Amino acid sequence: MSSPDLSIVIPNYNEKANLERGVLEEMATYLNQVKFSYEVIINDDGSTDGGLQIIDSFVKSHPHFSVIKNSHVGKAGGIWAGIQTAKGKVVLFTDMDQSTPLKEVEKLLPWYDQGFDVVFGSRGALRKNFPLSRQIMSWGFRTFRQIFLLRGVVDTQCGFKSLRTSVAKEIFPLLEVIASPKQAKGWSVSAFDVELLFLAEKRGYRLKEVDVTWKDEDISTSKPRNFIHESTGMLKQILRVKLNDIQGKYNQ
Repeated sequence: MSSPDLSIVIPNYNEKANLERGVLEEMATYLNQVKFSYEVIINDDGSTDGGLQIIDSFVKSHPHFSVIKNSHVGKAGGIWAGIQTAKGKVVLFTDMDQSTPLKEVEKLLPWYDQGFDVVFGSRGALRKNFPLSRQIMSWGFRTFRQIFLLRGVVDTQCGFKSLRTSVAKEIFPLLEVIASPKQAKGWSVSAFDVELLFLAEKRGYRLKEVDVTWKDEDISTSKPRNFIHESTGMLKQILRVKLNDIQGKYNQ
């Protein structure tokens, strides 16, 4: 059996509210119309809200969908668990709330034919329902980050990223959040994106940032917000990545 063109990895932690509004059905409806081959890997990260039962029922009637069940290891760990089983030529990870609709992948895939290795979504000016508090946090984070890392990248935090699967399997084990035995919590859940893109660039892979539509659809119970704590923590992570690079930890 040939490898699918695309593996889609979706982390799930207490996303029952989004599952009940039919996000999986929406994805399946779209994927039934596409011309590329695919698999969808849902990684449940120890959900406690009953949403896993909805997923279990769904995958039984949708053969291209599967579910992995893990203890609570955090978003990056959940994505890595899915990537390890991915068989596609390209792997995309996207959020269960579908803030960026899955159909936006059609904007990403053509760039692989032009030799790019990492193609990721950028929310740019296409953001809908973006709260002012998050706009402020995003601006501050981006400004600070561009001083130290990834100066040519506008948006590192959009949860809609794809990589050649071989590249993903090379880089993810190097991420501090994966290599460390500590569970990622709070700001560190989101900060892994910066390290991921930085390592890809450092290793000579070609990166392409593509504008995608984004709308704040998060109604789950998995992401309580403390913007000051989260912003401070993510800034610390930028400095940690920079320090790791200066100390040569990424050269090993």
